[in-house]
Amino acid sequence: MDLKLKDKVVLVTAASRGLGAASARRFAEEGARVAISSRNHERISLAAEAIRRDTGAEVWPIVGDVSKPPEVDQTVKAVIDRWGRLDVLVTNASGPTPGQFQTLKWENWEAAVQLTLLSVVRLCQAALPHLLKNDPPQRGSIVAITSYTVKQPADGLLLSNSLRLGVIGLIKTLANELGPQGIRVNAIAPGWTKTERVDEIMAARAQRNGTTLEQEAAKQIAEIPMGRMGVPAEFADALVWLASPRASFVTGITLPVDGGIIKGSL
Repeated sequence: MDLKLKDKVVLVTAASRGLGAASARRFAEEGARVAISSRNHERISLAAEAIRRDTGAEVWPIVGDVSKPPEVDQTVKAVIDRWGRLDVLVTNASGPTPGQFQTLKWENWEAAVQLTLLSVVRLCQAALPHLLKNDPPQRGSIVAITSYTVKQPADGLLLSNSLRLGVIGLIKTLANELGPQGIRVNAIAPGWTKTERVDEIMAARAQRNGTTLEQEAAKQIAEIPMGRMGVPAEFADALVWLASPRASFVTGITLPVDGGIIKGSL
């Protein structure tokens, strides 16, 4: 299926590795022009080079920290300065500090609010004027990468469990406000996927429980009906479709890509 993304301009934040990098690669495979950002200059440059080499697409790295308002504005401005437009915004950030209520400090909460919630607000604020300049009826789309924890809390991820729900409230409201103007706004909720971030979470659990990373991963996999963790490419396939014009009548949803781990009805 042609997702109608050829020559569209896409910005994916926190895309030097993991789900962000896999999503950027999939957009590039569809012929989009892709800007990717990260705080780490070396990692984001290497990611852009690899995707560009493998796909032949235009892929441009930007160094920027989404938890810092001026750098968010600079990131979006850099995309516009280079290509003159923006069609798709994918908001992504590294996960907040793992931990339980009694172990987390106030500064952990403050940092998580900036990183997990306000980064999405700022990116949408910066991108919206440019999305509105595109021709109707489909002016563009926004997809926020969240987590399955918006539907079902996960042990040891208190900050994620709490703050990502705020992102969903924002996304649902923006979908209502921007739908009449031709902009779709959705969220996507990955379950346990084989990424560096998941390895970090499993390592933290192992340290807390006196086990190994492999043992903690096995316990988590036992809760997934499909009997395994996902891989980033599977997540990217779903995200890129949701962001694309092929999903033209889909807005305001949170799409789980979780192997069935969410037990409640949606």
